[in-house]
Amino acid sequence: MPSLTVNAHPLQFRMDPQTPLLWALRDAANLTGTKYGCGVGDCGACMVLIDGEAKRSCMLSLAEAEGRNVTTIEGLSRDRSHPVQQALVAEQAIQCGFCTPGIAISAAALLARNVDPSEAEIKDAVPNLCRCGVYPRLVRAIQRAGRAMRDLEIIDGAPAPGISSADAALSVPAITP
Repeated sequence: MPSLTVNAHPLQFRMDPQTPLLWALRDAANLTGTKYGCGVGDCGACMVLIDGEAKRSCMLSLAEAEGRNVTTIEGLSRDRSHPVQQALVAEQAIQCGFCTPGIAISAAALLARNVDPSEAEIKDAVPNLCRCGVYPRLVRAIQRAGRAMRDLEIIDGAPAPGISSADAALSVPAITP
């Protein structure tokens, strides 16, 4: 049985060790924030952190992930307080939202090693595809998250989960109750 740590919780998967990590996370661990996009490693919708490095979970088997630390979008921040999540909302770099978890994971991995990335470094480190075309806002959001991580800026972003629609509308003017 493959064993790994997922979002700081040790887990054993009663699945074939050759099962893609993506399906183990989604189907067995019920962590559905990691998305299935293309299944061939091109789009980045399935991105997770493996020992702090962004990896495509559709391309990794449970056997390859054995003994490693996996962080999904659910483990990045339960209350949406991670600077990347806050900046994506503040810069309106989310449209349909399907690619957002993978983008947030890629951006978090980049900012963990470089809190002041250039536009070129962002484009290189965040290879995710977005059909809605948020790329210019995405670069601004990642740079803004970096400023927040360096304590140069406070981001007024997403309301905490569980907030009522009416209260959310007061916090985020683009939402109407």
